[in-house]
Amino acid sequence: MTTAVTETLPRDRALRRAFSVYPTGVVALAAEVDGRAVGMAVNSFISVSLEPALVAISAARTSRTWPVLREVPELGMSVLAAHHAPLSRLLSSREKDRFGAHPWRRSAQGAVLVHDAALWLTCRLHGTFDGGDHEIALYEISEVTVFDDVEPLVFQQSRYRAISPSEFE
Repeated sequence: MTTAVTETLPRDRALRRAFSVYPTGVVALAAEVDGRAVGMAVNSFISVSLEPALVAISAARTSRTWPVLREVPELGMSVLAAHHAPLSRLLSSREKDRFGAHPWRRSAQGAVLVHDAALWLTCRLHGTFDGGDHEIALYEISEVTVFDDVEPLVFQQSRYRAISPSEFE
């Protein structure tokens, strides 16, 4: 039996709650800037096109990190692994060093890629669009590295989740 919950919440809280029902992955956006890794976590990441190879993210206009990352020549996108929940929290914080002791690698153009991730993409900005209180950024993918045996980190209803085997397989 399914139970519907109807509450009277302010619209912004109601929308946050509604959107949180949809599970997403967590992606670290990162680049080396002035000799240090700068990064942030997003869960608004979608594939857009195969030809050309495009993905999109959205970043809050209130972010202090996004304006820095938007200007780099190459950006690393790492789909975080199930064991990366602490790193995801750190990347979502206001800490100066958002990577802590977690290892990463730098591409020749400065993209930062998180070790032990499920997927690495190196990308170049293709364009940006108005998305209300967010900016939508379209990125062209230049390199792809998939780690098939790594379970991705899943975020749903403000909690980290695990993917379990389906009974339908």
